[in-house]
Amino acid sequence: MTPSVALSGWGRFPTCWTRLAAPRGPTDVKAELSPGGVIARGGGRAYGDSAIGSSRTLDMGRMNRMLAFDYETGTLVAEAGVRLSEIIDVFLPRGFFPFVTPGTKFVSLGGAIAADVHGKNHHKDGSFGAFVEWIDVMGADGEVTRAGPRDNGALFEWTLGGMGLTGIILRAAIRLRPVETAWIKQQTLVAPDLDAALDAFERADEATYSVAWIDCLASGKELGRSLILLGEHASAEDLPPEQRAHPFRTAPRRKRTVPFDAPRFTLNRHTVRAFNAAYWRNGSKREGEALVDWDSYFYPLDAILGWNRIYGRRGFVQFQCVLPLDRARDGLERLLLETSQAGQGSFLAVLKRLGPERGGLSFPMSGYTLALDFPVNRRALALIERLESIAIEHGGRFYLAKDALLGARSLHEADPRAGLFRQMRSERGMNGVFGSRQSDRLLL
Repeated sequence: MTPSVALSGWGRFPTCWTRLAAPRGPTDVKAELSPGGVIARGGGRAYGDSAIGSSRTLDMGRMNRMLAFDYETGTLVAEAGVRLSEIIDVFLPRGFFPFVTPGTKFVSLGGAIAADVHGKNHHKDGSFGAFVEWIDVMGADGEVTRAGPRDNGALFEWTLGGMGLTGIILRAAIRLRPVETAWIKQQTLVAPDLDAALDAFERADEATYSVAWIDCLASGKELGRSLILLGEHASAEDLPPEQRAHPFRTAPRRKRTVPFDAPRFTLNRHTVRAFNAAYWRNGSKREGEALVDWDSYFYPLDAILGWNRIYGRRGFVQFQCVLPLDRARDGLERLLLETSQAGQGSFLAVLKRLGPERGGLSFPMSGYTLALDFPVNRRALALIERLESIAIEHGGRFYLAKDALLGARSLHEADPRAGLFRQMRSERGMNGVFGSRQSDRLLL
């Protein structure tokens, strides 16, 4: 009998009991397929309950081999449990980097596909799925299907962003980006309010990477004040002469660890407001151009091991929505006003410009996405309900990889594709075998 354990996502909320297995290969995976609801789990970086099976969870960490690489095309074939950090460790010194990466390098390949993660370059390059050549997916009958843009295209599209509910991803072929160095040319722009921030994004639409930290507790004329970080991969000529001989060598980042859960009283509107104000002041002093290493630019939080403990023993939840371009300015103002007035501010408020959407349940669409983290408490949960209503009112949709609270009615009202996804799963016999605590909650 597979043992039961208490699991949570990166937000540490909610915690659910599930039977946990750790397959070593396809035969082990097939043995776990039976009615009741099984889901694959990669790096455990989904924030809520999307990687906790209704009855059984498959820890894919042992299926983490890299199988083949083509230097001419940059195509890597690997098992689903390989993490992006491992891919970077192996291939960045050889001149390759993921085309798309989320804000952590500890996500698994299978998880990146299942969530169809996006990065700071979605407006330019699209989501992770744009660089997936094919995937091998084990269906409810235990058979493995290879799906890609040209073969079994419907399964391919529904799997991208399908949160593991179309089958167990076993392996995939992805394309990596050729790069000359391990450095990023970063430009910091200071935007005194929301209008200035959005205008800066639109002017910088040719930048490969763009992201903004936004002070979600600023109010009045300073509402939405932001620090916008643009980025380009540096060429060898961009490096100082002394670094050109070793363009992929960077100083190791000092790792910090949060050793214990922060007491509840340390995280309140006063401490968060003080942090945001200090971060704004310090960031404003760095306006202009700088050369930063890849790790600092793409993964600033990965340097703090266990940073989720900052929010205390109860954990935290994230609200992340995307608003369509023609309604984003008004919608973002409403969201920020509500957050500022509630005083439930976030350390990690992030704003990004997204490009055109793709099929399936993939989250991004042309517009702006806002992500806000909140400690789990009664006032924050009530605030999130109000934020969800504002997002729906402005034509927004929600990111399932970050969700822990959304109700089925809100999801289906915000995203009509959810109903089509549920129908497809029923017609293909997926819903009796593949299921997560999230899919049960959202009626997927």
